[in-house]
Amino acid sequence: MATVLIIGAGAAGLFCAGAAVRAGHQVTVLEHMPRPGRKILVTGKGRCNLTNACEPDEFLKHVRRNPRFLYSALSACPPSFVMQLFEQQLAVPLKVERGRRVFPQSDRAQDILDALLRWAEGATILFTGAKSLLLEDGVCKGVELVNGQKLRADWVVVATGGVSYPVTGSTGDGYRLARQAGHTVVPPEPSLVSLVEDGNVCKRMMGLPLRNVELTLYEGKKVLFREMGEMLFTHFGVSGPLVLSASAHIRDMKKYSYRLSVDLKPALSFEKLEKRIDSDFLQFAGKEAKSCLDKLLPASMRPVMLEKWGVEPDKKVNQITRAERRALCELLKAFPIALKEKGDLQHAVITSGGVQVREVDPKTMQSKCCPGLAFAGEVLDVDAYTGGYNLGIAFATAYAAAMHMEERRE
Repeated sequence: MATVLIIGAGAAGLFCAGAAVRAGHQVTVLEHMPRPGRKILVTGKGRCNLTNACEPDEFLKHVRRNPRFLYSALSACPPSFVMQLFEQQLAVPLKVERGRRVFPQSDRAQDILDALLRWAEGATILFTGAKSLLLEDGVCKGVELVNGQKLRADWVVVATGGVSYPVTGSTGDGYRLARQAGHTVVPPEPSLVSLVEDGNVCKRMMGLPLRNVELTLYEGKKVLFREMGEMLFTHFGVSGPLVLSASAHIRDMKKYSYRLSVDLKPALSFEKLEKRIDSDFLQFAGKEAKSCLDKLLPASMRPVMLEKWGVEPDKKVNQITRAERRALCELLKAFPIALKEKGDLQHAVITSGGVQVREVDPKTMQSKCCPGLAFAGEVLDVDAYTGGYNLGIAFATAYAAAMHMEERRE
């Protein structure tokens, strides 16, 4: 039996704690926030998309950074294992939605957090922070708490998360501890984040959700991302599942030029959309142009589209030329959104960057720099697109850390 200290009571920390307890270890979890798992409660808009119902090989296709690092961990703890654990052992009925996204049937993230706390029963949770690692001759022997108390342990697992949503407790402490142990930390940046527009077009449609649209992200003329789904106009730009996924493909916005294009009618080819518009225009023949979009678009989008279209609002519909009709089709199939920058880390779903994975054993999550130290979850330089993949990574890396506590003791 090993004594284990886990820093962080989020998804990775609690999952690691439960697995370590079942492996026969004595486990203590340190949490510097007043309550555990606060970030879990805000995932999936409060519903908690806990994994993705796919095979490991398919899962890895959706990992943005360092997917090969996760091969062993995901093989040992695939989504099917996580789903079975929650449903059969922790009594949380699950459901699979569009894109294979897995949610609790109750649509309550609290049910997932409660289940993780049940899974971690047998571990002691101390609500205090870690000031530093106890290092002796290059070996991690425990943790010094913020109050100066020293806790010794055979293993320390850093599962502190990144720096996104700091109000939930992700304050980057894990990076500081990793550096203390000699690790390289890839500078964190926001990923899966809303995008700020260059202009005020989106602001005029603030609060408008779009469903079943196709979003394309361009870097110059190159297509980086294209997918159907949902998005939302905000007071600063765009957000929603499609936008968050697209944001993960963006590199340096000061160096490269990025823009979005929205196909508002992806189910219709350009030719079929033209016929649809011709039919609508016949019905509105005697009316003004400002009325001809009533069947095509939501109310808050019509004045914006009319302005971009460039047709005089008072022009009679039966006077609109063929070229003007084609221009409207082009706008409906490729509504442009200029981009200025990403949203900030405080509002990012996850952090891109973290502990350099070349310095971590991919099978055990143990440090190659400092015996007695391991990592799990978002603190590592591994991240994925939306769809339950990031929580899946947290569970897989946490399980790997818990299952190999005694393999590399020196």
